Amino acid sequence: VVANEVIKSRSAILVENSIKWGLPNIIVTNNDPSHFNKLIGFFDVIIVDAPCSGSGLFRKDPSAIEEWSEENVLHCSQRQERILAAILPSLKENGILIYSTCSYSLEEDERIADWLVEKMEMQSLEINSPLSWKIVASEAPSTKSVGYRFYPNLIDGEGFYIAAFKKNQSLFTDRFKETALIKPTKVELEKINQFYPITSEYGSFKQNEAIRIIPESWYFTLQQLANVLYIKKAGIAIGTIKGKDIIPAHELAVSVMDKSTFKLVELNKEQSLQYLRRNEIQITTTIGWNLVTFQGTYLGWIKGLQNRINNYYPAEWRILKD
Repeated sequence: VVANEVIKSRSAILVENSIKWGLPNIIVTNNDPSHFNKLIGFFDVIIVDAPCSGSGLFRKDPSAIEEWSEENVLHCSQRQERILAAILPSLKENGILIYSTCSYSLEEDERIADWLVEKMEMQSLEINSPLSWKIVASEAPSTKSVGYRFYPNLIDGEGFYIAAFKKNQSLFTDRFKETALIKPTKVELEKINQFYPITSEYGSFKQNEAIRIIPESWYFTLQQLANVLYIKKAGIAIGTIKGKDIIPAHELAVSVMDKSTFKLVELNKEQSLQYLRRNEIQITTTIGWNLVTFQGTYLGWIKGLQNRINNYYPAEWRILKD
């Protein structure tokens, strides 16, 4: 999965959310859609959650009503076409595009579906769903392309529109260039492997001093993407080498990776809240790195020292309210 966010501040939130998912096959990028047009025929599926005028959020966010205008609808529609035109060359032949907005404006939904079929030669796809879901099917005015509207009075959630398309046109697929990733040195790999052995199914690389791993099957893909895009995060960080010590990454603690070799410390509810506030916690533990858990859920790292325990929960994630 390659997850892209255009806005830098929001890309940091995307990184945080992907870390919490804990999967090693996610790459987060921070790029304009136009940057993807060098990756001709690269992706099997592209999901465009397009910026929109937000009329589907009127119930949830009253300020969205004040910000809505016909001019903004037109502006969003033009921006949606620009994003789609930029990203569609990256979709493989027979690949699937999923287009979504949180708007009910015809110009941002069904008319975009018409534009995709008429101008971009996409094929509308019908999606079957149980009647009990109360999803309302709609047709585009010109091409009768099928889309689906989710209304807050019918479903458990806010309002949005979604439609699926298939790419039929055959485009030349580039030989994608790859960028050599920074490899850990032999000494660094030996140190990391003493802390957390990296199996042959994973490839390793360095980013911002952290030693990271990604499934070997996606290593070459990461190299190709790195040649074109700004990579915010890829795979799972194992840790950073500081002198003779390894500072384990929080990503590893909350990931789906095997952690059976680490010492576990089970916390009660109050201790867990203190840990998540990044406060000092009063427990008995062994010297060195320990993983703290609550009811079997991994929370993060602590380091037991002779006279105290250091809390390594990420400072930017800590709970600020009591």
